[in-house]
Amino acid sequence: MMGPGALAGVRVVEINAIGPVPLAATMLADMGAEVVRITRPQRADDPWDDVGDTVLHRGCQAIELDLKTERDLALALVARAHILIEGMRPGVMERLGLGPDACFEVNPALVYGRMTGWGQAGPLAQQAGHDINYLALTGALRAIGSPGSPPPVPLNLIGDYGGGTMFLLTGVLAALVSARTTGKGQVVDAAMVDGIAMMSSVFQAWRASGIWSDQRGANLLDGGAPFYRCYQCADGEYIAIGPIEPVFFRAFLRGLGLPEDMLQHDRDRWPEMTALFADRIAQRSRDEWAQVFDGTDACVTPVLNWEEAARHPHNVARGAFDEREGVFHPSPAPRLSGTPSSIGIATETSLDEILARWSL
Repeated sequence: MMGPGALAGVRVVEINAIGPVPLAATMLADMGAEVVRITRPQRADDPWDDVGDTVLHRGCQAIELDLKTERDLALALVARAHILIEGMRPGVMERLGLGPDACFEVNPALVYGRMTGWGQAGPLAQQAGHDINYLALTGALRAIGSPGSPPPVPLNLIGDYGGGTMFLLTGVLAALVSARTTGKGQVVDAAMVDGIAMMSSVFQAWRASGIWSDQRGANLLDGGAPFYRCYQCADGEYIAIGPIEPVFFRAFLRGLGLPEDMLQHDRDRWPEMTALFADRIAQRSRDEWAQVFDGTDACVTPVLNWEEAARHPHNVARGAFDEREGVFHPSPAPRLSGTPSSIGIATETSLDEILARWSL
């Protein structure tokens, strides 16, 4: 039987939101925290009332409260919690009487995690936005895609979950360690624009060194390099290649049946090399190429769809996905050796049950 997770005994209040907050709550629950999600009364005309379903809310308990009229009940829960996470627009929680000051009054050691796109302060703090907008303002969106075309719409993995969830988690867990040492809580202001900017550190460093250009599609990792991109195969599917290092590049050339003395970093010949690779790769199917490169260090992988990814032997061997009632749950990550995480189920509960269990 699996033992308690690393965060066993940690109590979390999640103010229901979309985007990064539910994933943060799920990851905390996977690691053993007891998460109570406060949902608002359901509205039939709001399709975004609950987009997480059983996957994004797994391991969390839900209670319904109208924060406009049941503030005191919410505060009773906050008084017993270690962490609160919310994703409201700046000022909303204060207007509800549940801002940091009100919560610290009943719980001075509380970690108060705030997740927004623009941050709690700044000229854009009160404006609406979504992942693509936050990505655009950091410079990252303009660096993605092919020259001569608009930047593509990337999945919201970069802003919502990379720049959002992961930085929110880092902040609240750091603040939790501090609170347990000092007895004093604090506010964690996690903004997607800040997180994305931080994640772009390597590109800022390369720009300063002169090895990264602001021209899209002309650099090592943005599709400009013929050896770091995707190519279409004979069946219309794709393979991804990434043999950056010379020894890996030679293994890739061997697999294609091309001379191994090709000058990898002669940028003037990159267009010619790209056309050569494209022509050669178009002669076989995706799975045929996957078989050719299987067991090599050529850094070649098939581009899979969601279903194929869950069924891939490597992911199956690692248990990367857990299929439950026909739904694929990504397994908890990262993996902890001594206090392994686990997948729980989303449940409904009552405030009385939680308050009885979360004794002061």
